[in-house]
Amino acid sequence: MNETIAGIYAELGIPQEHQSVSLNAIAQTESRFLKDLKLNVSGVLKSAHFSKKETALLALSVAVNQKHKVLVQAFTEMAATEGATADEIGEIHACTSLMSANNVLYRFRHWLPENTYYNNTPAGIRMSIMMNPVLGKEFFELVSLAISALNGCEMCVTSHESSVKNHGGTEARIYDAIRIAAVIKSLSTVL
Repeated sequence: MNETIAGIYAELGIPQEHQSVSLNAIAQTESRFLKDLKLNVSGVLKSAHFSKKETALLALSVAVNQKHKVLVQAFTEMAATEGATADEIGEIHACTSLMSANNVLYRFRHWLPENTYYNNTPAGIRMSIMMNPVLGKEFFELVSLAISALNGCEMCVTSHESSVKNHGGTEARIYDAIRIAAVIKSLSTVL
């Protein structure tokens, strides 16, 4: 196995026997991408603006959104090691699922802003987990923002970015949440 791939696997607790067609194909070239990927992953997992638990939970939300079983397992174990409870881990799954539904609906509305029926009709989607989240409102909104950015919903990104700030979140935390989402999405593409 390529040394850089082995390093990525070791850092994330991924079994060394895991095979990735994409990573193996990249390893067969002169590409510097693998080293960049390892540095990017290591860098975002050491965010100065998040605890290790928060970082692992944000990364988990990306893995869940991307339906990447290997990363879901790795980041679940990492989050638990860093003190995440079963309720917090479960809420990451629930939040990611809820954002997937909301992102579809609100992207649709955004694409058709002149249609008053679509934009004035209640969403009709239950969102009770948003009222008093186990993760705390600011962090729940950060996860919602990261997933909305991944799913490309401008309305949701705008709304959740504002909500994070209203709940005491800083632009530094917002930016790092998006960096974590971007890098873990990149990793999920080739892993």
